Amino acid sequence: MSEVVKGSEHHGRGYEDSDVSVGRLLGFAAGVVALVVLGVLGSAAVFHFFVRHQPLGPPASPFEDVRPMPPEPRLQTTAPLDLKRFRDDQEKILQSYGWVDSQAGIVRIPVERAVDLLLQKGYPVRGSSPAESGKGKLPAAAGEERK
Repeated sequence: MSEVVKGSEHHGRGYEDSDVSVGRLLGFAAGVVALVVLGVLGSAAVFHFFVRHQPLGPPASPFEDVRPMPPEPRLQTTAPLDLKRFRDDQEKILQSYGWVDSQAGIVRIPVERAVDLLLQKGYPVRGSSPAESGKGKLPAAAGEERK
């Protein structure tokens, strides 16, 4: 059986019967070259524009720091050390006595001492006086009734 495939009809030749248009090929090549040249010229123009309008200043010297510091706020250069220093300062505050507001009579005490005082006096209960709440009693949880 012979099957005829569409487009397989040929006139007995094993090659294309039309030539490549040399003019179109040269025109395409000239267009590509023109685009590349325009890109290079445009890039050079932009580069020279920025060189004239935004000078970089004096070159960096490897022996001295002649550039001025940028304005505040500056980025952290030693963030892990800054964090350690901050945590140490906070730990000192948590472990020491001191005034929070001396005019109002508010002081801070170490955390361990505050826990001991709470265990001795008991937790305050909303809406009741210290005499009614009793020492050492914990307040009822939300939704529970007191007996």
